[in-house]
Amino acid sequence: MAELSISVDEYQFSCPVCQDLLTDPVTVPCGHSFCMLCIDACWDQEDQRGVYSCPQCRETFTLRPVLRRNYVIAEILEKLKKTDVRAAPPAGSGDVECDFCSGRKHKAVKSCLTCLASFCEDHLKPHYEVPSWKKHKLVKASTRLQEKICSQHDKLIEIYCRTDRSCICCLCTMDDHRGHDSISAAAERTQKQMQLKEMQREFQQMIQEEQKQVQKLEQAVNTLKRSAQTAVEDTERIWTELICSMEKKRSELTELIRAQEKAQLSAAEELLEKLEQEIADLKRRNTELEQLSPTEDHIHFLQSLQSLSVSSGSEDSSSISVHHHISFDGVRRSLSDLKERLEEFCREEFSQIPPQAAAAPSFLSEPKSREDFLQYFCQLTLDPNTAHRRLILSEKNRALILSDEDQDYPDHPERFDYFGQVLSAESLSGRCYWEVEYSGVAAMAVSYKDIRRKGDFSDGEFGYNDVSWRLFCSSGATVWHYCYRTEFPQAPLARIGVYVDHRAGILSFYSVSDTMTLLHTVHSTFTQPLYAGFYISVLSSLRLCDKN
Repeated sequence: MAELSISVDEYQFSCPVCQDLLTDPVTVPCGHSFCMLCIDACWDQEDQRGVYSCPQCRETFTLRPVLRRNYVIAEILEKLKKTDVRAAPPAGSGDVECDFCSGRKHKAVKSCLTCLASFCEDHLKPHYEVPSWKKHKLVKASTRLQEKICSQHDKLIEIYCRTDRSCICCLCTMDDHRGHDSISAAAERTQKQMQLKEMQREFQQMIQEEQKQVQKLEQAVNTLKRSAQTAVEDTERIWTELICSMEKKRSELTELIRAQEKAQLSAAEELLEKLEQEIADLKRRNTELEQLSPTEDHIHFLQSLQSLSVSSGSEDSSSISVHHHISFDGVRRSLSDLKERLEEFCREEFSQIPPQAAAAPSFLSEPKSREDFLQYFCQLTLDPNTAHRRLILSEKNRALILSDEDQDYPDHPERFDYFGQVLSAESLSGRCYWEVEYSGVAAMAVSYKDIRRKGDFSDGEFGYNDVSWRLFCSSGATVWHYCYRTEFPQAPLARIGVYVDHRAGILSFYSVSDTMTLLHTVHSTFTQPLYAGFYISVLSSLRLCDKN
């Protein structure tokens, strides 16, 4: 409880100006207390106005109040110091160390841009007590003091040169940066802060759009999975039913063949039995004839011979037709026809299932070297009638930057009114190649002319629809088309080459230096004329390159 009380006392007896415990405390007429040196310094700055105010409550005094030491508060502060709870804590991991502590270093609370050193609470006191040190500029303790000092003049860096986009000191404005557009770092920070908010807004918008696309893709993936699973289950069921039906028909056909076999065998066996009986009867008669031949009784011979003669009603065995081979050719032909028709049906139906899109054949050899690509170089220009109002076109409509303010462009139905985009004035046909140099965040695209121009719909942004393709470059690179993206972790070079073969349906993006490094190739079927498209963000620039 005592430690809590002391902590509360420390907060109550802190100077509102320096935020440290009161040193030589004084109380102004409104009741608030300050360090003697702190309140004197504040009121010294108000001498010319002739009106003095309390730094805490802003109550004003027409006459400068006479300051007297508050002995009650001073006595309490002395007691607090004796408790030794205000001893400077030792510097821990990640803390800034005091440059003047010997032995174990204490944690620094302030850094001086004049001394180029950091101080703990004890060693900081001279900056509040010694008059010549009071004008030193104190900042939050930092280990990066040297970065705030000009390496050429050893002066504090507090000016921003807009011409060279660098931070400089006051002497630099009279030396290497003489005549440049310069402004205080604080003022430039204020303007850049507005640009930062704009960038944050754009990135937040991009995040939201990509999250929407993620949701759409997830829904599409889930729908695809369900559809595929249903198709597999239906296919398995139908094939099972078809196989069962075919098995049933096979069994029925086998029974028919066996029944025909049985009928034919029964007829053949009946005929065989009849023939065997006739053979036995003929053998019997032949034996009787052999016995009759030697008889000497003429009457008996004649009468017996007549009864043993072949009966005219007997069937001639030569007229009996025996089928040695039963033909099932009709069944075989029917089954073969059924097999062929089933296979043909499967081929025709399966061919209607769309395979993965393949690249259209090209009869001309594809360019390989940069010299090959430059044979198809197109001198493109930017179409001012399509440019967003915040895009500034220059260099004969071959370069652009993004402004903070709308430009005085006339209304036009083809102008992009939400996304910072612009199309080329020329359409692309056959084989085309162009190069772009950029800095910051930019996108190079190709698009049909009927892309949406008005409103904040995502399908009006390059790459978020089925009528455009884009390469988005920032810290990495991403190719977008119709919500599908392909990412590259490494940022491409500052010069990008774009190659289009309209007839072959080829779009390629290259990182260009002495060699051509392929980033990505798109294979599609282009059904309309294409136009080059461009996008840039804040603090970015883009320029179409000349052929060289």
